[in-house]
Amino acid sequence: MPVRMIPIHELLARIRWDAGYAGSRFVIGYWDRVAGKVLHADVREIAWDADNPGFFDLVDEEGVAHGIPFHRVREVWRDGRLIWQRHPPGEAPA
Repeated sequence: MPVRMIPIHELLARIRWDAGYAGSRFVIGYWDRVAGKVLHADVREIAWDADNPGFFDLVDEEGVAHGIPFHRVREVWRDGRLIWQRHPPGEAPA
C-alpha cells in the first residue's frame, strides 16, 4: 500500500533534482476532468512550468499543450511500483 508521506510538490521536486532518483522511471497519474479518469504520463514526457511552479505541462496525443496543476496528481509510480497516492475527494484514508 503506497504511503502519502510528503506533499506532492516536495516529491516532484525530489524526482526532478535528487541524483538518487535519476536511474528510476517515474510515471505520474493525474485526474483528467474531460476524460473523467486518471491518465498517466512518464515524467520524461512532461515539462516543468517555470512561470507556474504548481503546474507541469503535458502535450497530448493531438499535439495540444495542457497545464496540469499539482493538486490533480493522484498517484506516482516508481519503476512500476505505486509509491504515492492521493485519496479521491470525500474518501477517507485507509
